[in-house]
Amino acid sequence: MCDYSLHAVASRPAEVGETIVSTTFRGTSTRGFASAADPNVAVCLLPGTELAFADNVRYDNRWIWTRTINSRVGKFGKIDPHIPDRHHDAIEFPDGKYVLVTQLVEGQRATVLQLPVTQPVSEREHKPQIIADSRPSPTPRLPIG
Repeated sequence: MCDYSLHAVASRPAEVGETIVSTTFRGTSTRGFASAADPNVAVCLLPGTELAFADNVRYDNRWIWTRTINSRVGKFGKIDPHIPDRHHDAIEFPDGKYVLVTQLVEGQRATVLQLPVTQPVSEREHKPQIIADSRPSPTPRLPIG
């Protein structure tokens, strides 16, 4: 839910409609999201969470310059989960590009648009049971002709 590097930081799950801010948490060198109302608590996102940023997304380019993605919407996900001890949290954009959350420039605001469905498939595919009403069934009709 939150990157491995934020396990020592107090955290809570994201809520639909809330505003979150990209931030560096005290005592870590990792960036993540925090609530605008409580900057010391990491807001953790589930893969598939959809975000709308207030402005085009800016990120660090491993140097002193920043880059901008000409998009304000993205979907949270995980990249390279099979590689241990590295950052996996990322935002994927409509053009297929992604940016690690830890590379986002601090102070960017985003609104949580939608959380992913977390209900098990077996429960989602459960069809409602049809209960016959108490009226007697009509007499079957025979085909004409």
